[in-house]
Order: sequence, then structure tokens, then C-alpha cells
Amino acid sequence: MRDRNFDDIAEKFSRNIYGTTKGQLRQTILWQDLDKLLADFGDRKLRVLDAGGGEGQTAILMAQRGHHVTLCDLSAEMVARAQRAAEEKGVSDNMHFIHCAAQDIPQHLETQVDLILFHAVLEWVAEPQAVLKTLWSMLCPGGALSLMFYNANGLLMRNVLVGNFGYVQQGMYKKKRRTLSPDFPREPQQVYGWLEEIGWEITGKTGVRVFHDYLRDKQKQHDCLDALTEIETRYCRQEPYLSLGRYIHVTTRKPQSKDNL
Repeated sequence: MRDRNFDDIAEKFSRNIYGTTKGQLRQTILWQDLDKLLADFGDRKLRVLDAGGGEGQTAILMAQRGHHVTLCDLSAEMVARAQRAAEEKGVSDNMHFIHCAAQDIPQHLETQVDLILFHAVLEWVAEPQAVLKTLWSMLCPGGALSLMFYNANGLLMRNVLVGNFGYVQQGMYKKKRRTLSPDFPREPQQVYGWLEEIGWEITGKTGVRVFHDYLRDKQKQHDCLDALTEIETRYCRQEPYLSLGRYIHVTTRKPQSKDNL
């Protein structure tokens, strides 16, 4: 199986994800975690890798905070969009752009990095454990991984609530690959196990959109976004809500004493 390349649907992806309350809420909750993670590093400027960074929304915000960010993506169109956005924001000097898959990034980086962002990518790759091991090799001891993945629990809950019983009973198998629905939704416990087997220490877990996508009245996603964001923030880091998020954000550390694989 081949990993998903977004060259053919980059505009649709941007419009349907980043241009909606889904994307706004995702970024808000994500940055609550990232700001805390950055504070743990102190004031020093970090070497950051945004692997599969897409249009660069998160990478650009990192660069605006003064960190040096390398963004790579399998999609040449996404990389071009990220470059244009960085130029418009005036942070191009703090960024480096590479057109390659996350698995191939060791061929392009000469040194390890302090922080790796790997957001909404794991659910699109055919060999997730291999990718995670590659990222481990590129992270310096004491460094951190910010991993956000599409949650199979959330997919099941959403489909049951809208009455797609046959689809759920058949295992939620995806028939069409050329869509925005991820190819490989991930089971949270399996992902946590992969991380710990490799050697990462999990430091935090957050559900992303633990209520938003389940609202019966979709208009409230727009009209009540501030109130919804406050409620999401209150509950998204506690069970059972955490494990029902449409995405789960995991923060991890690579121990100082661990050797690279």
C-alpha cells in the first residue's frame, strides 16, 4: 500500500479542514498543549521538524515564536502552499522546506532536532511503526514528539450516532481512497503501545473535538464556538471524553539515557 499524497485535493483539503470550525477548534486545543510543551524547554530556540506539515499552519506559528522549523511533506503542492504562506507571514528566514515523505527525512537533515510535530499523518501511512521509528532516530535525547492522530473510537461513535449501522458492522472499511476520510484510523491503545515500545515516555494525552463533531445541530458549531471551545477545553484531557475525540494529541519525551535506534 502507498501513503496518501494530497497533490490532487490540496485545495479541497484546505477549504474543508482548515477553513472550518473543525480546523479552528483543532488548532486551539493543539496550541494549548504546544504552548505548555514549549514552556518546558525554557527560553531557548528550538530546532523543529514538522513532518507531513501540509500547508504549514502550525509550522509558521512555531517560526513566529522564533524557532527554526523544517517542514517536509509528500505533496509538492502542499509544500508550495506552505512556502507562500511563510513568505506572506514574513518568517521564511526561520523555515526550511523539503519535498519528501516523513520516512525519508533522515536523508535531508544533518542533525537531530529538539521537537517533532507529526499531526494528522499517522492515519495516512501504511507502515506507522516504521515511520515512528524514523522520527525517533531524528529526535535528540531529551527532545519531544507532538503526535496527533485520527481516532478510530471517534470514527465509530460518529457513524453510530448518524445511523451508519451497516458501515460499522462491516468494520468501517474505506472503499474510496480519493477522499478526505483517513485511510487508517488508529486505535489509541495501539498507538500508545507503539510509542512506548520504541522508547518514548508519554507525557500528555488530549482529545481533540470531543463534542464538536457530535452536535445534532451543526449550526451551533459556528454560532456557539466560543462556548463550545470552553467546554472542550474543560473536558478534553479527562476520560471518557479524551478517548472519544475525533483526534487524539499525544505529547512524549525521548529520555536522555536512550540511545538512538
